[in-house]
Amino acid sequence: MAAGAGGLLAATALLLAVAGPRPAPAELTDGNSEHLKREHSLMKPYQGAGSAAMPLWDFQGSTMVTSQYVRLTPDERSREGSIWNRMPCFLKDWELHVHFKIHGAGKKNLHGDGLALWYTQERLVPGPVFGSKDNFHGLAIFLDTYPNDEATERVFPYISAMVNNGSLTYDHSKDGRWTELAGCTADLRNQNHDTFLAIRYSRGRLTVMTDVEDKNEWKNCIDIAGVQLPTGYFFGASAGTGDLSDNHDIISMKLFQLMVEHPLEDETVDWTKIEPSVSLLKSPKDNVDDPTGNFRSGPLTGWKVFLLLLCALLGIIVCAVVGAVVFQKRQERNKRFY
Repeated sequence: MAAGAGGLLAATALLLAVAGPRPAPAELTDGNSEHLKREHSLMKPYQGAGSAAMPLWDFQGSTMVTSQYVRLTPDERSREGSIWNRMPCFLKDWELHVHFKIHGAGKKNLHGDGLALWYTQERLVPGPVFGSKDNFHGLAIFLDTYPNDEATERVFPYISAMVNNGSLTYDHSKDGRWTELAGCTADLRNQNHDTFLAIRYSRGRLTVMTDVEDKNEWKNCIDIAGVQLPTGYFFGASAGTGDLSDNHDIISMKLFQLMVEHPLEDETVDWTKIEPSVSLLKSPKDNVDDPTGNFRSGPLTGWKVFLLLLCALLGIIVCAVVGAVVFQKRQERNKRFY
């Protein structure tokens, strides 16, 4: 980061953000209390505010719990903090609504580093990825506010998703582009209104939507099919600052259970043993930035051009050989008639 410090609402969609019913461009969970999983939710009034003890939640680093928000980092350099749910989540289909605020005194590109939302096997492990562990197992959603890659075309703040089985390393110098599944630009910093993010995981589909424009409506950000996440992981949030800084606040995190039918064969699957993975038609490394915040296919690199030329040359050779053989046989056939 600045110096140090991985399906939502796709076909079914969102309705409630955090603080009550909110109009949405698509249907979502109805937000009814019976669907709210309080053991995985962080809401006001925070029990244990101002102390080192919070039922169901642990925090570390620079995290400070007040009556109005949980501040992961203050607007100070070289700070990191996190908050983690103590209860593993065994829901196969869920939706997380996060009410957050990122703000500070820094002007454009003079603030950082950002906020991360996690659903991972590990918890309370500090590290270089927005204040948490690298090479994690599970899902991460990054709200990155500082562009480390000076050559990037994307506009910050930038939201991205990453799924990791422990083998991938987050590349700070490229703002995680090589391991990013998808992302979007979102003007979420220093807003005078509430800002929300929703993450939905259902039947292998991951969807992320934002409500950061004070329009009381959700806007598509990420929609990926073929995502495999196990049950039994932990929800958390973390943030980090480097030479540049910001206040990174969590106001609430609400988890809803989605009532979704699964095929009968899913009943025989041990969902706690699934390895985090994504079925992609192409590697995230084949993606490059688009000024719109989306992805487009990458340009032909040197080795790709070489392979194309080699294939073309081999094709010409094969055609020439086949043509010569056919021509020779025709000549031999013609001689028999003389």
